[in-house]
Amino acid sequence: MNISLEYYKIFYYVAELGSFTQAAEKLCVSQPAVSQAVRMLEDSLGSELFLRGARGVKLTPEGKVLYSYVKRGYEYILLGENTFRKMIDLVNGEIRIGASDMTLQYYLLPYLEVFHGKYPGIKVTVTNAPTPETLSNLREGIIDFGIISGPASEYADVRFTPVKKIRDIFVAGSQFAHLKGKKLPFQILEELPVICLESNTSTRAYLDRFLCENGVTLHPEFELATSDSIVQFARRNLGVGAVVDCFAEEYRKRGDIFSLEFEKEIPEREFLIAVSERSPVSKAAKELLKMLYQGKPL
Repeated sequence: MNISLEYYKIFYYVAELGSFTQAAEKLCVSQPAVSQAVRMLEDSLGSELFLRGARGVKLTPEGKVLYSYVKRGYEYILLGENTFRKMIDLVNGEIRIGASDMTLQYYLLPYLEVFHGKYPGIKVTVTNAPTPETLSNLREGIIDFGIISGPASEYADVRFTPVKKIRDIFVAGSQFAHLKGKKLPFQILEELPVICLESNTSTRAYLDRFLCENGVTLHPEFELATSDSIVQFARRNLGVGAVVDCFAEEYRKRGDIFSLEFEKEIPEREFLIAVSERSPVSKAAKELLKMLYQGKPL
């Protein structure tokens, strides 16, 4: 049986309003068009659906049964349309982002603050993970986009956009004051108690690779999960901490720690926005990405 869904829509409004005329006004069509659609539906189903009277129409027993099902189905469609419209109008929706502690705190957070103020109904979920896991989540469609620290491995299906420059540094506390202001060779790091991120992070991989190219292999005293922890360990003179400069800025200004100076500077790298070329993103995610690409959080 191939019956137009438009007939069921018209049937729904006639039953809901109890009038062919009111249904026609609601649907912005002529009353004869409504009557014809109901007749065609009745002919297709092989039974009358309404009892016509001077004061309107009433459902037949068969019509009541059909209406109980059509009502649930059509109102569910209306609910879907309403939810869809709210998503398009950025009234509600969801954005799924992958970010590390570092990219969230020192890049993404001010943008989220502005975005939430503008679109409070949009739910934002941030999956906190190191770069390799974030890229895996992106390619599997678990997140809409990721904010990672570069450099990143090239993927044919992922587009990377640089958004902020960062630099890796080594910091130390008062017990290492004899190193302050000196131009040090990287080889000294093999003699010092070094504090690093865990080996499953892109930051650690980048640092190991750079130092290896300069003839140095790190043997960390401590391997920690977060850069904040590294700074706190360095403040307490537990070793020389390897962090991105933004994590240490506040404590360096206060004099709690200082940066080691080397004969050769560690090159800058960047925070990157990673977007899958295979998976479409929601209107809400596109709006936040637009803000990120423009680089104006405030």
